[in-house]
Amino acid sequence: MAELAQVIVDVPTMQTDQPYMYAIPKRLENQIQVGMRVIVPFGRGKREVQGFVVGIDQPTEYDGTLKPIAGLMDLVPVVNPELLKLSRWMADQTYAFWISCLYTMLPNALKAKSHRVVRIIDEIDEQTALELFHGKDELDFERCQNDPKVVSQLLKLKRQGRVSFEYQVEDRARIKKETAIQPLMSFEQYEDERMGIRANAHAQQQLISYLQSLDSKTIKLKQAMQQSGLKAATFNIGEKRGWLKKTAVEAYRTPGGMIPDDQHLDAPLKLNSDQKQAVAKIDQAIEQKQNQTFLLQGVTGSGKTEVYLQTMAKAIKMGKTALLLVPEISLTPQMVNRVRRRFGQRVAVLHSSLSDGERYDEWRRIERGEAQVVVGARSAVFAPLENLGLIIMDEEHETSYKQDETPRYHARDIASWRAKYHHAPLVLGSATPSLESRARALAGVYQLLKMPTRVNRRPLPPVEVVDMRPEMQRNGETNFSDRLLGLLTDRLQKGEQSILMLNRRGFSSFIMCRDCGFVLKCPNCDISLTLHMDSHTMKCHYCGHEEPIPSVCPQCHGCHIRYYGTGTEKVAAELQKLLPNARVIRMDVDTTRHKGMHAKLLKEFGAHQADILLGTQMIAKGLDFPNVTLVGVLNADTGLDLPDFRASERTFDLLSQVSGRAGRADKPGHVVIQTFNPDNYAIRYAQLHDYEDFFKAEMNIRYQAGYPPYYYTVRIMASNEDEDAAAKAIYAIKDQLNAGLGKDTVVLGPTPRPIARMKRRYYYQIIVKYKHDKKLHELLLDVMKQTQAKSRQDTLVSIDPEPQYFM
Repeated sequence: MAELAQVIVDVPTMQTDQPYMYAIPKRLENQIQVGMRVIVPFGRGKREVQGFVVGIDQPTEYDGTLKPIAGLMDLVPVVNPELLKLSRWMADQTYAFWISCLYTMLPNALKAKSHRVVRIIDEIDEQTALELFHGKDELDFERCQNDPKVVSQLLKLKRQGRVSFEYQVEDRARIKKETAIQPLMSFEQYEDERMGIRANAHAQQQLISYLQSLDSKTIKLKQAMQQSGLKAATFNIGEKRGWLKKTAVEAYRTPGGMIPDDQHLDAPLKLNSDQKQAVAKIDQAIEQKQNQTFLLQGVTGSGKTEVYLQTMAKAIKMGKTALLLVPEISLTPQMVNRVRRRFGQRVAVLHSSLSDGERYDEWRRIERGEAQVVVGARSAVFAPLENLGLIIMDEEHETSYKQDETPRYHARDIASWRAKYHHAPLVLGSATPSLESRARALAGVYQLLKMPTRVNRRPLPPVEVVDMRPEMQRNGETNFSDRLLGLLTDRLQKGEQSILMLNRRGFSSFIMCRDCGFVLKCPNCDISLTLHMDSHTMKCHYCGHEEPIPSVCPQCHGCHIRYYGTGTEKVAAELQKLLPNARVIRMDVDTTRHKGMHAKLLKEFGAHQADILLGTQMIAKGLDFPNVTLVGVLNADTGLDLPDFRASERTFDLLSQVSGRAGRADKPGHVVIQTFNPDNYAIRYAQLHDYEDFFKAEMNIRYQAGYPPYYYTVRIMASNEDEDAAAKAIYAIKDQLNAGLGKDTVVLGPTPRPIARMKRRYYYQIIVKYKHDKKLHELLLDVMKQTQAKSRQDTLVSIDPEPQYFM
């Protein structure tokens, strides 16, 4: 009998974690490897689907007839053994299907329908080139994948490094090509050619000398022009005279522009005593291959980034690789630039703002071992790095590290798994660690490293809290207190810069009719529409619904439509009236929706082309501008009273982070927090830069209420376009859970979700709180498998372990 392959198939309506057995046909024997994608027949008829090979078995006695694998999609595995093992663990822990986890790890070019191409990248003999490639430099693999002789020859060429296997996805992940030149003559032949060139033809004489220096090496035309100082026209003459040949070669797309070469890299900075102690501890763990988790708690401006860079350098020096995760890489270009200036060409960048082609190129550089350092957002935790020596999570408290779609993983858990797999240290860095991480440090699970002072020994900026209630009584509706306005004016006169944060975008929160009280809501969601003056529309920030701004009330037809609340667009307009000479850059989702706008706006602000940077929470972290001496928070109360037990923690974190943007260099900084709740404990502790007392107060509240980190939580949610169907499904799940849960496990609900309707679907949820319940995991796996059938009836059920939001 033939060998058998275990294949996880991609059938969305019938997802399963049970691999299907397929026979490996003789033409593919000794060619299929675990981690490859294959095409297999599935179900009745001639339907073919994609799948991943997750195991290869020896022949066994089997009475039935196994279907054979139809074809290969890869010449080499796209999922290595580590990531394959990780995907299985992740599926189990996040209550997701295995196939979903496998796809989550790959760039889009390997997820969508791919056009597979084998490309010549080194010289092959003429006969093979003619037989296989018919005189061209690439071959459509789909046309020859069933020919065992051809596949065998291609595998041999692949092992020799003479061909590469590429994916072209509907023009989204095509290989970028650049023109290159290749000398065609020997040194002596060029000397003979030189004799026939006029003495005053200096450019041609120079070209001959340059070609001789290349020693038959192929080089990109742009690089050749830069090195030789010659123009493209001169190289065209060389081509016509047979001195050189022009070819098209593969070129990587470089996200974020030029990368410095090894001659222009930044030197490490001198460390203070706190930094030295942190680096020494982490370096020791790297050297001894210890899987130790460090919690690096350092105030804003304490030099955590330099600790990251020097410990990464240690890992690289030992021949290992390093991974640095940041919450939202597109919002923190300064971090990426610092890493590139330190490590140059060895750095790869992975995040969702890259085009499919850029992300595919960066993934290939990592997979080929051409990059030893990866900087990226949440999904970069799956970067196919070999021999990992260090993993770092900057701003580890950020909720953006949790995926809010299936599979609902937390990057911290994946990083911890990979660090254990590689016997490498994991560094979690933050000025305001999550309560869960700090509690683990106190329990000795993590090793706490503290950096309580700024690197320049300057104090943290004083924080002033302004009560907006008397301000509104004096000045009417306004976004600016007299105190903040006075400080902004002072900074303008001094030529210093300010940052203003408002955690809301758009012009106004909502519009309401003053005659009948009607509020214009989204037809698909239980949420009011937001006014956007730049596009003259009302928008839903949840489903994307848009409609024109009404001039009369749709309900009573009255004309007294008024705008309530505020947004960045409205604040910018008010600021322009109050301070007409101020140059303002507005930074929110609307102004940064086009690619590269984050970096462009921050570059302009850094070059002092603006006096005030106004934005949403995206400007609260990762920014380091030495001329910023004033930070203003326009509405500290946003999000403070949401129906979520983490609301106070998120408010404290955000205020602490944005406060840290002021006074980071030699000039002293100042922070103003405007609020209608000046006595709230989260705001008061943020004013004092007092994480320790906030931690104690919040932990006491969590203990009394029975919430994390004293309990684990799971949210189970059912949705349907029919509200009754959603409610019926969630009540059935509760009955199933109640029959098997331990006595100390608490089930809250079912209740409608706080935003009960979104995108025309009704949502009902259950929250499960538990400490140790051996039966819960198996019960939830049963729920997941049983609800697969319900999804065909339009009832969707999701299971979210340790949810970051309950909205």
